Amino acid sequence: MSDLSSEETEETEEAEAELGEYDGERNSEGERHGRGKAHLPNGDTYDGEYEHGFRSGQGTYRFRNGACYTGEYLQNKKHGQGIFFYPDGSKYEGDWVNDQRHGYGEYTYANGDTYTGEWFNHNRHGQGTYVYKDTGSKYVGGWVNGNQEGEAELIHLNHRFKGKFLNGNPIGRGKYVFDIGCEQHGEYIQLEQVK
Repeated sequence: MSDLSSEETEETEEAEAELGEYDGERNSEGERHGRGKAHLPNGDTYDGEYEHGFRSGQGTYRFRNGACYTGEYLQNKKHGQGIFFYPDGSKYEGDWVNDQRHGYGEYTYANGDTYTGEWFNHNRHGQGTYVYKDTGSKYVGGWVNGNQEGEAELIHLNHRFKGKFLNGNPIGRGKYVFDIGCEQHGEYIQLEQVK
């Protein structure tokens, strides 16, 4: 499941050149400062805190395409804790750094699957759990740049696999453990495919 599919439909946030209509507090320099509401030329709206003309602090940004972010900002960028609702019905709740999902958070995909764990530069990266809604299966373990990689356990309804993964596939030594009490130990090897 891609984490970027719905993110790419996100509208660009307000351009500095055209700030739109603003109703709210200002500082002595006339900059947006304090609490305010903005209606932007592209149809987006922002209701929240400003600091020296930038969205900073708590706020809600509603995109014309139906997306919505509620959370913390720092100099016009999502930064801190926040929830992003995407137009396709998916949702991310967690840490943001410099407009990117970064830190710890939970992403609920449009199909009902969930990922809970670590993020780095907008990708699942580190330790995390992905739950497949349709089957109830779970992948618990390592992620690298959005892919299942490293030590992990794939847990199904009546058995589980414990081993290493690379690009979403088991690789090397691992074992299947079945609920009836037996285990199967073995090794996965990559075979060259004849074209």
